[in-house]
Amino acid sequence: MKISVDDVELYTLSETKKKVIQHQISSDIFYDDMKRRLEWVLMHKYNQVYKRLKDEWEPKLAAAGMRSIPTDPDEFAELVFAQPNYKDRKARDKESIL
Repeated sequence: MKISVDDVELYTLSETKKKVIQHQISSDIFYDDMKRRLEWVLMHKYNQVYKRLKDEWEPKLAAAGMRSIPTDPDEFAELVFAQPNYKDRKARDKESIL
């Protein structure tokens, strides 16, 4: 079983490792269960980071005079990313080194 993102292979689960997991999880549902678990991990991380992004930026947007803030998570995130003072993690880390 190969795990890939954007066509880049990140991890390969060997046949032995699959069999070990199948000791506990039926082979009938193995692939669906693995997909569900991967989705949970990614969405859990997304939800945690989105909450921190929202907690940080709602007051900043309000202080900047923004009267209408989207409730849709993607629209909110795009509004934040469009702000001239927005910096992602890489930019913040680079700035802290200087």
